Amino acid sequence: MSRERPSPEELAPEDAIERYLRRRRPDSTDRSIQGWKYRLKLFREWLDEVGIEQVGELRRYDLDEYYEHRSAEIKPVTLEGEMWTLHGFVSFLEDIGAVEDGLADSVRIPDLDPEDRSSDIKLHADAALALLDYYRSNETLYGTRRHAFFELLWHTGARQGGIRGLDLQDVELEDDPTVNFRHRPGSGTPLKNKRAGERPVGISETVADVLRTYVRVHRHKKVDDHQRSPFLTTTRGRPSPQTLRAWSYRVTIPCEHQPCPHSRSRDTCPFVDYHKASQCPSSRSPHQIRTGAITWMLNRGWPPEDVAARVNASVETIEQHYDKADLDQRRKRQRQRMEKRRRPLLDQLQNKEENQ
Repeated sequence: MSRERPSPEELAPEDAIERYLRRRRPDSTDRSIQGWKYRLKLFREWLDEVGIEQVGELRRYDLDEYYEHRSAEIKPVTLEGEMWTLHGFVSFLEDIGAVEDGLADSVRIPDLDPEDRSSDIKLHADAALALLDYYRSNETLYGTRRHAFFELLWHTGARQGGIRGLDLQDVELEDDPTVNFRHRPGSGTPLKNKRAGERPVGISETVADVLRTYVRVHRHKKVDDHQRSPFLTTTRGRPSPQTLRAWSYRVTIPCEHQPCPHSRSRDTCPFVDYHKASQCPSSRSPHQIRTGAITWMLNRGWPPEDVAARVNASVETIEQHYDKADLDQRRKRQRQRMEKRRRPLLDQLQNKEENQ
């Protein structure tokens, strides 16, 4: 006797979304799953509003209506991400026979210029270097957690997840100081590019001394839920992603080391509060610090290939999303590259003249 099974077309949107996320989970990071879940929750809420109770009711016109609905509320770059997520979900519905074949092709994806896909907001090098100088010259703040955190972010150019996943043993501070990034999905600290994201990143002796002071004086000797020893710790263990973002905003508020550029008084400004620092117009997220650090490395003459290897991104991605140099900086780089290529040729000519 065969059991009765519901037709795929009769799946409720919520159940179909959960089924889709289960399929994606084995080969996706938790962060990706959470992003898709949030975007599809918005789609499900819209389906509730328009009275669609089963995924089999979806038609091409519905997908176009949803595009119009979202495009009126969000930026094009955000819309692009949401529509690609929806496209993946509808393709899954096609695979299980819940909707007509070809329906996913009806999901409109906005056609954006590459410049539209990246934000120009970054921590400028002059601001970052001023902050580093402030912390390094302040006896009270030298080697504190916030100082060590900022040195790591700026000098490795790593993603927030990579910094969070560092264990004490990953940071080698003697002889040849090196920060080793490891992919450990089984204990809660995956890297975005998985095994391909594992890499050693060299740091200067100046940075290493800051980190040694942090470990010796300021680090909480705690383990996380997996009995690992995080490099950056709170009183409870490994900091959450939200905590790292809060640290980032707090460490980059400019009035820490200079008069407020927004003409506010530090004594009365609400943004100096740890929980409100993100509202300061000059504070920056970990991603914006990473963007500034990458631009700084390129402006110092580092080859794009070397920067890409250091920060675990392709040269194409760096050029499109991270390199926020202004026109003068780009011209200076071009002159430096031309001079570097030309110098050996000039030396050869000079040697030939001397030997004649």
